[in-house]
Amino acid sequence: MEVNVKRIDGNWDIGYSLDKHSINSEFIGYNEYDHPMFNTTRTEVGEALYQLKYKDDRSQASILGRQIVDSLGNHFHSISFILPMPASKQRSFQPVKEIAKQVATLMNIPYIDNVLVKTAYTAQVKNMPLKEDRIQALCSSFAVHDVLVENTYNVLIIDDLYDTGSSLEAATSMLRKYAKINKIFVATITRTNP
Repeated sequence: MEVNVKRIDGNWDIGYSLDKHSINSEFIGYNEYDHPMFNTTRTEVGEALYQLKYKDDRSQASILGRQIVDSLGNHFHSISFILPMPASKQRSFQPVKEIAKQVATLMNIPYIDNVLVKTAYTAQVKNMPLKEDRIQALCSSFAVHDVLVENTYNVLIIDDLYDTGSSLEAATSMLRKYAKINKIFVATITRTNP
């Protein structure tokens, strides 16, 4: 799979994204429900993520997990455990969790999904114009659970899409308050900006 890795900056220690999500998106009209329709050309990684999330092609989780390890693994050699970004939408199959499990297995590192949990729905956040307001609202929707034994840990947060960085910055802010967390690394499958 061809990727265009880019460093992503935020309040975490190091972060990378595999590639842009799409190359081109052209408005083609409205459907019968008056929703806008687009003809979108995605990157290989963006298409794999789209197939996983919206076409239920679960085989893409292992492909994307492998791509994270192959393309980004050397940047994250001091990781203690893998943490999936808590989902913003509840569904029976959580793509980010499945990708994170694949990364953990391939790197032979524990997968822990109950350190940072989403406790509230935050639909209105996307409409907030200021990033600081979005981060504050998102922080209040997360809880950190003290499930780790005494030690300090370096965590790798896996997420599907990096857009403004608000969700990842809120997650990082919450994890920074947890004394058992040392360094925080971030890996995303795609990003919206070049």
